[in-house]
Amino acid sequence: MTNSQAISPPRLSQDALARILDVTQKLARPFELLQMLTEVVEAGESVLSADKASLWLYDAANDDLTMRVPVFRPAPRLAAGEGLVGECLSTREIINVSDAYSDPRFSRTVDKAIGYKTQSVLNIPLLGEEKQPVGVLQLLNKIGGVFDASDELLASTLAAQCAVAVQRTQLTEALLLKERLDEEVALAREIQMSTLPTVMPLVKGYDVHGHFVPTGHAGGDLFDLVVLNRELFVLMGDATGHGFGPALSATQMQAMLRVAFRCGASLNEAFRHVNNQLVEDLPDDRFITAFMGFLDPVTSEVRFHSGGQGPILHFRAADESCEWHRPTTFPVGIMELEDTGDSQILKMEPGDVLVLLSDGIYEYESRQGVQFGEDRVASLMKYHHRLPMVELSKQILTATYEHGDGVAQQDDITLVLLKRLPEES
Repeated sequence: MTNSQAISPPRLSQDALARILDVTQKLARPFELLQMLTEVVEAGESVLSADKASLWLYDAANDDLTMRVPVFRPAPRLAAGEGLVGECLSTREIINVSDAYSDPRFSRTVDKAIGYKTQSVLNIPLLGEEKQPVGVLQLLNKIGGVFDASDELLASTLAAQCAVAVQRTQLTEALLLKERLDEEVALAREIQMSTLPTVMPLVKGYDVHGHFVPTGHAGGDLFDLVVLNRELFVLMGDATGHGFGPALSATQMQAMLRVAFRCGASLNEAFRHVNNQLVEDLPDDRFITAFMGFLDPVTSEVRFHSGGQGPILHFRAADESCEWHRPTTFPVGIMELEDTGDSQILKMEPGDVLVLLSDGIYEYESRQGVQFGEDRVASLMKYHHRLPMVELSKQILTATYEHGDGVAQQDDITLVLLKRLPEES
């Protein structure tokens, strides 16, 4: 066959080219994703004289395709490689079938659902940058015949523009979502930080210090140190989860406790009332671990309840020993309580330190996956317990980060340290 006799490749007609350029201009505008996909489908039906068209998007996380246009509830889904649509995406090649029902690859699921009969079908893969799969444009039942090579070229040109537009729109929506989430996290963090004591209370005979080190996202850690009725109220809590909800839950508990105590409630009454209220308010899968107690500087006794918060370390200066206390009851908000039982009492002798650390310390992992743990905390206390509490806090944090050896902090870190000062000789 001579060159003059060779079959020329299909070329776009001027009319088809004009239609494609019109669609391209429209796709360059800002679009909500579903609106943009609808525009593509309508353009495909018009430009290629198809009776119907559909657009399937690829979900890399599930490795499947979902029909986004037309809209059905629930949306049809096909696994990658399943049906003509799935094979088109897997092979990244056009699949043009003149008789769909005679092709074993064709899935009749959608036809059955909507009462439609597919005859000819043209499947065009949507490929983004570096040929990454985006989805499939499917054109059904060519009006007046079957899809030919010219239709394939036209559909491929439309699909190329569509893939770019889909990626751009998905990226834009992802950025907007991230921006909204960042705003939510910033607000949650601001709420958290605003509830923390900015100045440590002065308690005669005691050195008191609290410190909070947030992670990059909002979490539910909090602490409170405030003198109420000549006693020091001590609170440390951790609401499950991350984000706006846990931050609000933690601050809600803190506010409820302060109100209860200022209204004259006892520690037992406040714990029971707040717990039962949070059982109603919190979702079933949420709760708050919390240590709450009062230090009486006259008797040097700490009365406390620990709802799921532990371990609690009482460092005894006399023999440099560590006395560990476990939680005394369930986390706050888990179940209603008719009676809290008696609060626990811890006697602070001269030089003793009450050490409350969140699990952000104990569970901080090294590169080998080894947690910081209780033994390292105990060793630090034996070596550094004579330091002022602000310096002891720094030593604990330094040792924790050195243990991590560059591993990023995964959870909020909260430290509350109460030391009874040694008696002057």
